[in-house]
Amino acid sequence: MAFLLAASIATVQPARGQVAGGTILGTVTDQTGAVIAAAQISITNSKTNVKRMTTTNSDGFYTVPNLLPGDYVVAATAVGFAETVEPGVTLTVGAQQLVNLGMRLGSSTERVEVTSAPPSVDLTTSTIGGVVDATTVRELPLNGRDWTQLATLQPGVATVNTQPSISNLSSGRGQRGFGIQMTISGGRPQQNNYRLDGISINDYSNGAPGSALGSTFGVEAVQQFSVLTSAYDAEYGKSSGGVINAITRSGTNGFHGDVYEFLRNSALDARNFFDGSSVPPFRRNQFGAAAGGPILKDRTFIFGNYEGLRQSLGVTNKDTTLSPAARAGNLTSGMVTVSPMVVPFLGLYPMPNGAVAGDTAVFNIVIQQITLEDFFTTRVDHKFSDKDSLAGTYLFDRSSVAQPDEVQKQAS
Repeated sequence: MAFLLAASIATVQPARGQVAGGTILGTVTDQTGAVIAAAQISITNSKTNVKRMTTTNSDGFYTVPNLLPGDYVVAATAVGFAETVEPGVTLTVGAQQLVNLGMRLGSSTERVEVTSAPPSVDLTTSTIGGVVDATTVRELPLNGRDWTQLATLQPGVATVNTQPSISNLSSGRGQRGFGIQMTISGGRPQQNNYRLDGISINDYSNGAPGSALGSTFGVEAVQQFSVLTSAYDAEYGKSSGGVINAITRSGTNGFHGDVYEFLRNSALDARNFFDGSSVPPFRRNQFGAAAGGPILKDRTFIFGNYEGLRQSLGVTNKDTTLSPAARAGNLTSGMVTVSPMVVPFLGLYPMPNGAVAGDTAVFNIVIQQITLEDFFTTRVDHKFSDKDSLAGTYLFDRSSVAQPDEVQKQAS
């Protein structure tokens, strides 16, 4: 047993964990095309000035994983070579950006700046997917401000048209989850994996995350996300469908913030086919604030977001009740005697206010469905050294939907 334990420890190999950000990798060569070993590589975030350092191996290869999406400056230094700098390297969430650097002979005080941009085509993986950037997430109009809706902009992604309505609490939607039901490359909605900062956030049914309203808040807190439809790496795992991989915003060296409010009102709505002569009352206020900045410049950053929703939705219900003639015992099949013991219970059936069809009639009523939601996001990033950093994200989402039950509706 001792021998087996020692052998297992001796053969342990480092395992690759799931990463939330992107990766910059490449090869460093000289003017003849020969690789340069032990070259110092520095990768600096343009907004936070956080620098990551690494060294090329014997094959001249380097890789720096788990980088936040954004713009970077990649520089290489080596003994006997001039410093080579490539600015304007844009990295997206989950991407592997290939940046090959060519160095020429010279002193360490010389500097060569590369002006050609790296290829935008992913040359490192066969993954099929697309990226939704921060501008698209925050600027495109979204009903309910659900950022997962933007996944349908990618080829091979579509919403399920037959999904039950959220407003109908008895439709069984809770068994499938309250998030948007999407099919990616023909898979079922429960086959998809939703990741935020590397953590799976699928709901209890393994479906899309969603509040009681059916939305996934946090538009202001999402930096960007990618949609992987097929042929993605094993590091994502836990999915036989597609992968929606999102990352939250981080603070920068500058203070930035915004305040917002969105309003919907029944005065701007059209009448539903089942509505009466007037449009049911509807009020929705969606508001919040977001801010980010440094705690310690170039080292510790914080970003926070709050989003609230207050909604009162008028829902038209069409119920069936007894006709006035049937209440008196005058049925279409003939007269019957109404038992005195039954008369007190007839009051539980509302008087009709719609069309009469034989012994039954239509009773239309507008009920108010009240929805409350509060959503918080906080992210803190701290750099310990050029090789070590720590990031933590806290999310809190509380929502509730209340509406009259069947007895209360009829008693109204």
